Amino acid sequence: MTINKDFPTPDAWFNHSVSYGETDAMGVVYYAEYLHFFERSRSHIIRERGMSYSLVEEKGIFLPVREASCRYRTPAHYDDMLNIHVGIGEWKRASVIFVYDIYKNDRTIHVANGFTEHACVNPEGRPVRIPEWLREIF
Repeated sequence: MTINKDFPTPDAWFNHSVSYGETDAMGVVYYAEYLHFFERSRSHIIRERGMSYSLVEEKGIFLPVREASCRYRTPAHYDDMLNIHVGIGEWKRASVIFVYDIYKNDRTIHVANGFTEHACVNPEGRPVRIPEWLREIF
């Protein structure tokens, strides 16, 4: 498996070493942990673009997950080094879709891929248009 050449840009790579606590009794990464990998890589790309997610919230914008999907391709195990590729797949009026590809060590073994869609809401939880300053950092 090779890296997806059609992956959206800008993008970022986040490296993660699988801990024992992220695995099941067979030493395989527990399925729900992949959503945590998505979250960590999403925070990473925002930081890499010059802003932390906490600063986004301080500016009055919250991005709760409204949909998540993960396709599991090859099991990851305890102590594997994972390389998580993250980018923005689509901007909508009041939401954004992040896409993810997860690979092992040398980026030749495709472990999983998926997406998360995030609503853009104000502090009261009401949908709002994605602010231009947020789009601009990407």
